[in-house]
This record gives sequence, structure tokens and C-alpha cells, in this order.
Amino acid sequence: MKRISDFIAEELAAAFEAAGYDRNYAKVTLSNRPDLCEYQCNGAMAGAKAYHKAPIMIAQDVVAKLEGSGCFCDVQAVNPGFINLKLDERFVADYLDEMETDEDLGLNKTDNPKMIVIDYGGPNVAKPLHVGHLRSAIIGESVKRIARKMGHNVLGDIHLGDWGYQMGLIITELKERKPELPYFDENFKGEYPAEAPFTISELEEIYPTASGKAKEDEEYRERALHATYLLQNGHKGYTAIWNHIMHVSVNDLKKNYANLNVDFDLWKGESDAQAYIPDMIERLKKEGFAHVDDGALVIDVQEESDTKEIPPCMVQKSDGASLYGTTDLATLVQRVEDYHPDKVIYVVDKRQELHFVQVFRAAKKTGIVPSETELKFLGFGTMNGKDGKPFKTREGGVMRLENLIAEIQEEMYKKITDNRTVEEEEAKNTAKTVGMAAIKYGDLSNQASKDYVFDVDRFTSFEGNTGPYILYTIVRIKSILNKYQEEGKAVTGLKVNQQSGESEKALMLALVKYNEMMENAYEELAPHKICAYIYDLANAFNHFYHETKILAEENEAKKQGYIALLILTKKVLESRSEERRVGKECRSRWSPYH
Repeated sequence: MKRISDFIAEELAAAFEAAGYDRNYAKVTLSNRPDLCEYQCNGAMAGAKAYHKAPIMIAQDVVAKLEGSGCFCDVQAVNPGFINLKLDERFVADYLDEMETDEDLGLNKTDNPKMIVIDYGGPNVAKPLHVGHLRSAIIGESVKRIARKMGHNVLGDIHLGDWGYQMGLIITELKERKPELPYFDENFKGEYPAEAPFTISELEEIYPTASGKAKEDEEYRERALHATYLLQNGHKGYTAIWNHIMHVSVNDLKKNYANLNVDFDLWKGESDAQAYIPDMIERLKKEGFAHVDDGALVIDVQEESDTKEIPPCMVQKSDGASLYGTTDLATLVQRVEDYHPDKVIYVVDKRQELHFVQVFRAAKKTGIVPSETELKFLGFGTMNGKDGKPFKTREGGVMRLENLIAEIQEEMYKKITDNRTVEEEEAKNTAKTVGMAAIKYGDLSNQASKDYVFDVDRFTSFEGNTGPYILYTIVRIKSILNKYQEEGKAVTGLKVNQQSGESEKALMLALVKYNEMMENAYEELAPHKICAYIYDLANAFNHFYHETKILAEENEAKKQGYIALLILTKKVLESRSEERRVGKECRSRWSPYH
């Protein structure tokens, strides 16, 4: 289904051509003066020089050719050469009726679906999720759903931090506490226990304890480094412990991400990239892409057009150890081999931008990814408290994500039960739903790259640009529709009114922007644009609601038109992505932790 702006542009293009001017001047935009018109065209001013005519004269010629157009009810040429346009209500109503009957609400899905991998999440195993993981999870999940909604094949990868020194620390501390376990007996020949020798709570305590010891005790640190070395070189007992760590951690992570309604198609981690590193390093050396600099192996990524220095991408330390750059490049080797992505999107803290500039350039320069594969960095800002500093607990520590969710839900529970009688179970379920809307909408309504203040009081309000306000609007619409049906009336086959009042038309005009807004949100990877749209749509509905006696309308045909408009508004506000669309060839390569 065409965007409403495409219909308008076609009408304008035909008018420009009929008036003797180039149709390319018929660019149409939303009016920046909605009090004067709904859309506008400034092409007459752009064409003035080419045709040696005053812009107003060109505009008047074009307006004359638009007489009798089915798109517009009012067209005016305004000095110095603007063409002001108001859409015909019948044209808008017909567009909305067609939109309502379309399964995708008129959305223009891509004709060329891309294979997209989105790297988001990035938690370390054996550590609890904290508020710092919130933005990556919520923004990444939103971008994944937007891309799927537009018809692309998308795989979301959590990219776990599951390898390296932290594992050696856990193994070392576990050995100190429970040296009798078979994992530490070099002569043990049997099967290792199926159950982990620790719970998630114990695991989350072991790591920080071990980390603290290693900072104060050099001998302990050396043992942890040696344990890391043995693990990475296939030590059977340590590998069994690693599998326990992964099983316990991933199960806990799945539970916590489920609370956010976030899910991943791939549960890959840094460990999955390790098998690709030796061959990758060897090729980089052999083909001359990597060279030794001060003992380390690096790839030069500086370009002539750079206005500031871009350091080389380091792929191996002087002692032969790998780095984040090594792992990220090897992960790209794996992703290209397994999924052949057209695009890889990284949803990461914006402070890591330089690192990804180095990795992306190295990947392209060395042919790790094909030249046509797009590598996109979507950097996000920090979530701050009211003091403008990164969000923390009242005691000043990093807040666990589950505690933040519980705090928001408790605040919503208080608001729901305040001054009204609600069954406790119902209130708790409602608080969970509305609280999650408060968290996710509060985050997504801000441009991803910007820092923002997480204000519990504001985000949980039922007024203003908040998730609860959007949900309240949907509930209000459902209540009206339920009452209408209780009168014994059907809500199918209804048509939007061909003639409308001011607030009714404003709601209609908000609805027709859905298609274009979704395309724009995908192209710019901008979830905040969807939030801005649904907030405007909710406002338009509520203004219409307060201005109109919907159910009390005596003219039945007119009332049916109102109901048709409400049905479509509800559908748009509740619109969500499709189920995942990925082939068996991708699923067969997924991690066993999926």
C-alpha cells in the first residue's frame, strides 16, 4: 500500500508537468504551520531560477492544474511561492478504510529482505544483570522487531562474555572452597556430576570475591591466570566447570530477560569465536594485513581522509593473548560463514565507538566481511539518576536490573491501589504490565545516542509522554468498543466517516502517517520515532474523545464512523512485530544454549 505522501506527490508531480514544469520539483513535506495547512510544497521556489519566473507565478500555475483533484479539499499559492495543501476528507477516509483491511495496516514491506544479525545484550556470565544492561536489551530488541516488521530476516545474538580471565577466577575460588570436587583431581577418570556444584546466587558471590582476592594477592592472581590458560587449552575438569557455569548462568539470564520480554535467537558468546582465531591470525599474517608493532600484532586502519588519529586494531598481545578486537573479528568470521548477513548491527555503549571503528575497518580491509556487507554501530547513552550521574542504588552501588524492575512495579502497584478497590492479584498483574511499559517506553522515547534521566515518578505517571499514558489510552478505546458491542452492535465492516470535524480529522491525519513513520524508524534505526508517533496519536485520540460524544451520537451512521476510527487507532497503537522469520539453515547452527 502506498504511503499517503506518495499519493500526494504523484498529484503534485502531474500538476507541475501539466503546467509545463519539471515534475521533480513536486517535493511534498508535512507542513511546519499546521494552523495554515496540512502539507506543503516549496518546489516553485526551487524552480524559479531555472524558469526565470517569480516563484508565486509558478505556484499559481501548478495550483490551477490541481483544480478538481480528488486528494485535496483546499490548495493555495502563498507568497513568496509556497503551495499549501489540505487533504480531502473523503480521500483520507478511503485510505484509512483500505489501511484497516490490510493485514499489515498498509505497511510497505521490503521487496528485498536482508539477512540481519543484531548484536545486543552482552552480559558477562556468572554476574547479575544490572541497570547498565537495560538500554542494550531494550533498544536491541526494539530494532530487531522493527526490522522484522519491515520484512527482513533477523537474528538477535546476546554475545555473552563467557571466556577469559573471569572464568579462571571462578575456577580458582571454587578450588579453594571445595578442593575435594572431582574437577580438580587430575587422576579422575569417571563422568563428572550432572549437577553444578553451585547455585546462581553462590556463583554471583564467587566471582566478585575472587576478583577482590586477585587484586590483593599476586600468587592468587597467577593461579587464576594459569586456570584460565588450562581452560582455554582443553583441561577436562575445568571445561566441565565452565559448562556448569554456562548452564546455570544462561538459565538465570533467560529468566531475567524474559521479565523484560526480550529474547535472543542466538546464545553465542566469546567462547564460540575461539575456534576461528588461530586460522584468522595465520591468514592475517600470511597475507600481510597484520604486522608486529612493539611486540603486538596489529592491523593499520588509519585512512587518508581521517581528521584525527585512529589507532591500529590490535589482534594479539605480545604474549600471544587475544583481545576484544580479536574476538570481535573472529565473531564476524563465524557470522559470515554461518549466516551470510547483509548487515550486522551492534547495539553498544556509545563510549565504545572507537573500538568498533577499528574493528569494522579491519574487517573490511582484510576481507573478513564482504565489501557489500554493512556494519552498523548503534551507540547508546547512559541512563542517569536525577543527579545527572549513572543510575545507582540509594547506597551508591550499581543497581541490579531485577531490583529496578521490582521498584518500578511496586510504585505502579501503589498508584493502582491508591483510592480504588482492586483485587490484589489483579493489581499485581496490572502493576507488572504497566511497570514494564514505564521502563521500556521511558528508555525508548529518548534518542538512543543521548544520555537521559531515569525519573521513576515521571515514567510511572499516567499523564504526559509515558508508557502508562499510552496504555491508559488503549484501555479507554477498548472500554468504548466494549460498551458499543454490549449494545448488540457489530464492530466489523464499518467505514470511517467521509466528512469529519476538526479533532476527528486530526486523528485521521495522525493515522495515515503510520506507514511512512515505520519506514523512517527502520532506515534510521530510531525506536524513539515510533514512541513520538504513538504519543502524538494517543494525544490526537484523547483530544477527539474529549471533543466528541462518541456513544451518545444519535446519527447511527456517524457513530459507526467513529467506531471504525477507534478500531484502527487501537490496531495501530497495539501493532507489534511478526514472529521470527529465519530459515532452518540458520537454526541448525544455533548454540546449544538456545
